[in-house]
Amino acid sequence: MKTRSIHRRSGFTLIELLVVIAIIAVLASAGFGVGMKVQNSARKQVAESAARNVVHAVNSFYADYSSMPVPSGTASTQGGTTFGTGSGDGLKILDILLGQEDEINTKKVKYLDVPEAKGKKAGIVFSRSGKEVTGLFDPWGNPFSIVLDTDYAERLEFKPGKATVTLNGRRCAVYSAGQDKKIGTPDDVKTW
Repeated sequence: MKTRSIHRRSGFTLIELLVVIAIIAVLASAGFGVGMKVQNSARKQVAESAARNVVHAVNSFYADYSSMPVPSGTASTQGGTTFGTGSGDGLKILDILLGQEDEINTKKVKYLDVPEAKGKKAGIVFSRSGKEVTGLFDPWGNPFSIVLDTDYAERLEFKPGKATVTLNGRRCAVYSAGQDKKIGTPDDVKTW
């Protein structure tokens, strides 16, 4: 009588391993894409919240003082004046809204409430001493642009990019370039 020997193979073949690795790679890349989309959506919400907080702060300041929170000597411009939150008079406006300036904000009320930046620039940035504001930035490191109704006509007209925007009945509008760092594209953060 013949005896048969039964061979059991142990382990996986190279083809089986490659198939498993390919499946894992496809699933990982799909998950990465979804994860990046969710992360960018969350960043945009953070930026929109900061922009709305600036608009709210300006309107609250106006309700208390019946004037715009602009530095002394700022010329009024028909249709509104745009200030960047990364330098110059934009920083002075942030100081006024944060209650750190007492010539214009004589009550020293803190109107602006945005998170302080941690790590990457996403929020309000202070100097090393923690006393001076050095900017307000979106999660992609772009400064915001604040458009104020400096001629008190309750009408803003400005060009964020190529198109002109006209907003009636507004004292303030805020925008930033968003993820692509280009003004006037669909991913811009804006309050209108």
